[in-house]
Amino acid sequence: MPDTADSEPRSADLRTDVAHSARVYDYLLGGKDNYAADREAAEEIVKIAPYMRTSMRASRNFMVRVARHLAVDHGIRQYLDIGTGLPTSPNLHEVVQSVDPTARIVYVDNDPIVLVHARALLTSTPQGRSRYIQADLAEPDAILTAPELHETLNLGEPIALCLLTVIHFIPDDGEAQRIVRRLMEPLPSGSFLALSTINIESAANPSRALKKHNEHGIRAKGRTKAQITSFFDGLELLEPGVTAVHHWRPDEEARKIDDSQVSVYGGVARKP
Repeated sequence: MPDTADSEPRSADLRTDVAHSARVYDYLLGGKDNYAADREAAEEIVKIAPYMRTSMRASRNFMVRVARHLAVDHGIRQYLDIGTGLPTSPNLHEVVQSVDPTARIVYVDNDPIVLVHARALLTSTPQGRSRYIQADLAEPDAILTAPELHETLNLGEPIALCLLTVIHFIPDDGEAQRIVRRLMEPLPSGSFLALSTINIESAANPSRALKKHNEHGIRAKGRTKAQITSFFDGLELLEPGVTAVHHWRPDEEARKIDDSQVSVYGGVARKP
């Protein structure tokens, strides 16, 4: 039977008058689960970065290709997805459970509105499990000790840690590195890290868009390709390494995207 979160958020926690990254992302993807503050922030960003919608779609498609590759080619059946965002089909669990219905997924996000929609939309196959934790990437120990994680995933078997378009919300470089290392630490050999984030050296030149994010209270920091690659230190990067997300094992749709339209770089690596 599908699993759901255990508690409803208080309406006071929703803060619909303040832009939130998950809802801005939803709007840019064409979703309906956003509010005036989110739409205003998104439209201001798009004015100075017209490529943004294409970049977000390319990032979403990267998730789909990564999840399918890990499920099909590496047999991964457990996933910890932090920074889930509002549900947009296909969700990660839909991708991997189409390969194996017994796959198990734990989603994590810090927006109470995501929790509301997770109850309704993040449903698992009867054979597998899909759980949701309301928690913050900045507090990895709270994620790793959450009962929902241990009830759903077996830390004795390989797990794919997915940090997709989320680490740029941790602006301090040392803290971002610490968080990634802490989350990978308890995962066994054969686990994977899938990570993508904004590359300030990308052809899309996202500096002005990042500045606009920060003006709306959404703290975000782009990083160089070398800095992004350093998140995979000690791991075995899969080909083609760290690259613009539409160049990572591209499908037909990804091949049509021009480099100037994508600001997100990512990669996938195996823990020895």
